[in-house]
Amino acid sequence: MKQVVLIIGLCLVTTAAFAQKAAVTGAERMAKDSRANFNEARKLIGGALEHPETKDDAKTWYVAGQVEDAQYNAESTKQIIGQQPNEAVMYNALGNALPFYIKAYGLDQRPDDKGKIKPKYEKSIKGILGANHLSYSNGGVYYFEQKDYQKAFDMWEQYFEIANLPFMAGTKAAARDSNYIIIQYYSSMIATQLDNHELAIKALNRAKNTSYRQDDVFQNLIWMYQQQNDTVNIEKTLNEGYAIFPDSSYYLFNLINIYISTDRNEKALEMINAGLAKDATNSLLHYAMGSVYEAGLKDIEKAEASYKKALEYDPNTAANHSNLGRIYYNQAVNKLNDANLITDAKLYNEEKEVAKSLFDKARPYFEKAHQIEPQNMEYMIPLRTVYYNLNMNEEFSAIEEKMEFRYDDDE
Repeated sequence: MKQVVLIIGLCLVTTAAFAQKAAVTGAERMAKDSRANFNEARKLIGGALEHPETKDDAKTWYVAGQVEDAQYNAESTKQIIGQQPNEAVMYNALGNALPFYIKAYGLDQRPDDKGKIKPKYEKSIKGILGANHLSYSNGGVYYFEQKDYQKAFDMWEQYFEIANLPFMAGTKAAARDSNYIIIQYYSSMIATQLDNHELAIKALNRAKNTSYRQDDVFQNLIWMYQQQNDTVNIEKTLNEGYAIFPDSSYYLFNLINIYISTDRNEKALEMINAGLAKDATNSLLHYAMGSVYEAGLKDIEKAEASYKKALEYDPNTAANHSNLGRIYYNQAVNKLNDANLITDAKLYNEEKEVAKSLFDKARPYFEKAHQIEPQNMEYMIPLRTVYYNLNMNEEFSAIEEKMEFRYDDDE
């Protein structure tokens, strides 16, 4: 009795395996039918892709690819004869085919029992992928126009994947032509719209090494690193961009700001001087130099000279006036503090007069800054102190009234 059960079990296994192989053959035959039911063909091959007897057979995966390729061809042929294809169906099938062909190729390269590799599908797979390669590019464009950016990105990734497959080396698909370069750019731009910074960074790093709209790529890559607060790669990429675009103020000023904020004052001055060598009248560079000397190196005389240059080349910016005002204002406050420590009346009055003269020196700069930006409290606050110390009561009352009005508005 046990022997009978065993024989029946073996028969069932053999029958199931035969059924799956028959399903592969059926799906293959169906894919070649001009009136093929592709959904039915997918159901047939789907079981074989999972069954232990057929899932490791190159033919199973090759036929799965053929089913998708056949539907793609059925729709694309409509274009050739002037009919309107179902592009959603066409490009969906095209996208489905590639993983099957790659799996089939790998299984097809396995050695037989004698250790020999005798591929059956290699030539066919290479031919199909080569013929369809440009269509993956077009598929990405289709999904882009549909505003399905994830699918557009995925389709273009398949386009790149085919070009980079080792077994496609030497074929036309592997060429880094203008289409490949342009798609790299648009793929990277789409990636920045997806909620996946790592994905975007990978795509942008791939696109940054070609000349097509390279500046845009670098700036978007830096922006992505900024979203991740990756200061190391921000600085690294800024330096790479500056080496390629040495005349771009974007890289120059961002690097200067990084060096200033990290107290690398000499490095900041090096970049500022490099910029001034190309444009000595750039007020922003003189402004930056003044900031380095004032806050970083504590060289007030050089800071004053730099701020004067910035004001000379751009007298219409409030900050250029207030910077000089601040230089004299801070000196005045320090003198006033020193005077308050002196017990000798004569010396006290002398120091106080020096402080007063410095407040008076600061006054026109803060007044001009306030005139340019009348609502900016940053200029009104020191101006009030200046008027107070110069006993300019009328002006003091007027600026206080403005400040109170601003406080009321803010509330």
